Amino acid sequence: MEQAVAGTPVASFLDDLASASPTPGGGAVAALAGALGAALVAMVCNLTIGRPRYASVEGGVRALLVRSEEARRRLLELADEDARAYDVVAGAYRLPRSTESERAARAAAVQEALRAAILPPLATIRACRDLVPLCLQVAAHGNANVASDAAVAAELASAGVRSGIWNVRANIAEIADAAVVSHFEAEIAAAEVGLRDDLDRLGAIVRAKLAPKSRG
Repeated sequence: MEQAVAGTPVASFLDDLASASPTPGGGAVAALAGALGAALVAMVCNLTIGRPRYASVEGGVRALLVRSEEARRRLLELADEDARAYDVVAGAYRLPRSTESERAARAAAVQEALRAAILPPLATIRACRDLVPLCLQVAAHGNANVASDAAVAAELASAGVRSGIWNVRANIAEIADAAVVSHFEAEIAAAEVGLRDDLDRLGAIVRAKLAPKSRG
């Protein structure tokens, strides 16, 4: 992918995604889902800051805004890093394999490239998982008029986690070293711990804010 995701118009990115080119692919989409979630967290923060009704929580919301913007920038970077890592893997698979020594060199290069290719989606998983508690906090303390946007942010962050997991699994399926596979499986399991509970808690918060007020 020649142009960075951050500099690509949405329609052009979707055209690239739909094309026969393998990049951008699922890894970039997972990171972009997280970046969209982070942007929504920032939106809720910005619609809370400066409102007298939320003056008591403004300091905390400003801190959430800083963290959400950091997450958004990092996830956009990861979208591009994923594409570059795929290119290295593809290049390793294209190495010559006519002789025994070439086959051995190719196999080693493929394994090294696959291990490196796990790092961007793994970082996406971590960044998106770290984003979910920010969604919870902004849902609880942010502007109630955009509470549903905090819920959408959490769903996108969760999608980033789960999509990243599939991308990691696609790479570890080809890794020969069982210890390396076990290590990354443990990372995946850790990311999933408590995720459903966090989403359920956030859902309860947002549903309460959306509930019709009594007109007694």
